[in-house]
Amino acid sequence: MATSTDSSVKEENSQVTYKKDIHTKTCRILQNKKHANDIFDVIEYLQSENDKEIIFATESCKRVFCLLFDRGDLYVGALPEEEEGLTSGDRSAEEKYRIFMRHRYNNCVELLLENIGHEAFQVKEASLCALMKFVAAEGKHPLQNLDLIERYSFPRELLRNLVEHLLSTKEDMSLLISRFQEFLQMDDVRYYVMSSVRDNINRVMSRNKKAVIPVYQNNVFTLLSTINVPSHGSKIKKFLVKQPYKPAEWKVAKLKEHKRSFEQMWLLFLNFKLPSSMYKKILVILHESIMPQMSDPTLLIDFLSAAYDIGGAISLLALNGLFILIHKHNLDYPDFYKKLYSLLDPSIFHVKYRARFFHLANIFLSSTHLPAYLVAAFVKRFARLSLTAPPTALLILLPFICNLIRRHPSCRVLIHRPSAAEEPCDDPYVMEEENPAQCHALESSLWEIKTLQKHYYPDVAKAAMKINEPLTEQEEDISEILELSTFELMERELKAERKTIPLEFDAATGLLKSPREVLGVHFSLE
Repeated sequence: MATSTDSSVKEENSQVTYKKDIHTKTCRILQNKKHANDIFDVIEYLQSENDKEIIFATESCKRVFCLLFDRGDLYVGALPEEEEGLTSGDRSAEEKYRIFMRHRYNNCVELLLENIGHEAFQVKEASLCALMKFVAAEGKHPLQNLDLIERYSFPRELLRNLVEHLLSTKEDMSLLISRFQEFLQMDDVRYYVMSSVRDNINRVMSRNKKAVIPVYQNNVFTLLSTINVPSHGSKIKKFLVKQPYKPAEWKVAKLKEHKRSFEQMWLLFLNFKLPSSMYKKILVILHESIMPQMSDPTLLIDFLSAAYDIGGAISLLALNGLFILIHKHNLDYPDFYKKLYSLLDPSIFHVKYRARFFHLANIFLSSTHLPAYLVAAFVKRFARLSLTAPPTALLILLPFICNLIRRHPSCRVLIHRPSAAEEPCDDPYVMEEENPAQCHALESSLWEIKTLQKHYYPDVAKAAMKINEPLTEQEEDISEILELSTFELMERELKAERKTIPLEFDAATGLLKSPREVLGVHFSLE
């Protein structure tokens, strides 16, 4: 029976064998063209079942072909069929060698692209790095004859094939794409990657216009979200392929071309149906990572309008994007506040995005130029919802309502309405009305806040009492309580110091021992 020691020895011997074999043949290929056929054996290791053999062979292939590029030993121009090129009597031995090695290079690239989808991440990573080395080598030593006009070159076809394998339709490539992010720091790589992604989305999604392809779209989103366009044109100077000649019309060196490609890529991606979970991911980064890098952010209006119709947290996040377009890009969107008003229902107090909701609502309602009827509608709606809200939400909601009234003094009439205080009356406010202009909020009063002054939780009652006093001009900072949870409220109550209350009787220390008890007075226990 073989021991574990025996198996480890065999494994070490196996490693020594394949490493020695690959290394020997690699050296023979580079030292003498007579040993060119050894490249078959080295490339064959790329299909091995052993991960370590593939990685070692990948490094060797990278070394061989990068050196062949530098020597000029790969055929340049339209590559003839291998059999035709090698048997033709019109070609010299040197030319036949270059044709042969060019075909082997193509075989190597095909296998490396296949290994991008390998099970082992180390194999994927090694293949990715080798292919990007080939991108740099092809850029430096083009395999196609360049026109006199176009004296600069970039291996777009190789990069396009690599992007196609990164954007797999079957496998999650997030980890490898994060590794690829290093190469996206290069301005020329980023520019041609954006172009390749756009072509890939168009090809894949055009066949499935109404379908959702979660794995593929997640890979696309992961790649897109790692791409950042430089803020200034002067920063575009880092290139993977060093160009000896850069004409004035070279698009790769122009910031506006980068922004245009970025914009076209994102708009195309957002034009197709997306998984519902992806809308939230995109909307969260939209205002910081996507809009500032676009030439014309207002082109996102269709996407944001469609996202709003989904409902819930997605609707709120979509309104955030619309709000930015309105204030920073002069977008005319008259239904904005009507849509925000329609989102106010009891569910906002019981979902995980409650803090974000109030944070954004505070921003949306921050302008002092909003009409009084509109602000009154929001104040009244929040007040009505407070009747069924939990204490954690009320501790946010009450100061929030007070802040709105501070910003808009014309809404103070909701607090000081004599008729409401004198006798019970019907509330003119129409809760079911979706249009804030027609809900008659400004004719109502905040009797709901008066009701909350009798709330069972003391802190809520105390917060509601503030409405009885003249409101200060300084707004309350609600940022610290936006994340307040029921657990934190309980912890706060349990840790609160309690005052000792004086008692009218002696604390018992044992049975029948108090002298003031009936038995203690009439019966002596001594």
